Amino acid sequence: MSFRDRSHAGQELALRLIEWAGSGDLVDPLVLALPNGGVPVAAEVARGLHAPLDVLVAHEVSTPIRPETAIGAIVGDDPPLYDRQSLAMMHLSEDRLGDVIARERTDLHRREYVYRGRRPAPSVNGRTVVLVDDGLTTGLTAMAALRFLRRHGPARLLLAVPVGSPRTTAAVRPECDDLVCLEQPPSLHAVGEWYEDFGQVSDAQVADTLQAFHATA
Repeated sequence: MSFRDRSHAGQELALRLIEWAGSGDLVDPLVLALPNGGVPVAAEVARGLHAPLDVLVAHEVSTPIRPETAIGAIVGDDPPLYDRQSLAMMHLSEDRLGDVIARERTDLHRREYVYRGRRPAPSVNGRTVVLVDDGLTTGLTAMAALRFLRRHGPARLLLAVPVGSPRTTAAVRPECDDLVCLEQPPSLHAVGEWYEDFGQVSDAQVADTLQAFHATA
């Protein structure tokens, strides 16, 4: 199955999760999106579950030498999560990446403010948390986000994505209590391959989506 766009993917994902909610397995869920692409997906999931929606901003980290290659990911003020294999291939050490991490973290906090303004991030302690993205390729941002959330004490932590690489899905699964992935094609080069419309999602679209949810909360 391919998806028309992210909203369609979110609707399909919501149908799967509604089955869980109906059986009592998703109590008082909080839906968190990985922006930007995860937000339209998560919005449909939140509507389907009648749950609040917010974002958890995670940044992939790359270098000017190989900007197309993710070497790690950061969330909040947590230490970076690095892809050790990529670091070794590029002969990089963590000590040499301090300036890169500082720039990425500054941009991460800027985006948090753009999306949320002065509204505080929701507490996940004791909650059922559903983390949503539009797909899994490297899995670095999802893994960093899940570890960040786990340290904040959710009662249950679930990752939900429309499509993901089988290898990445298997690698990420131990980081959460449950993982829902609708499609796991044997060869996944890019998440966008599974969407007819995979246009960019702007910061303004993210902020507007969150504003709409909080206006009706």
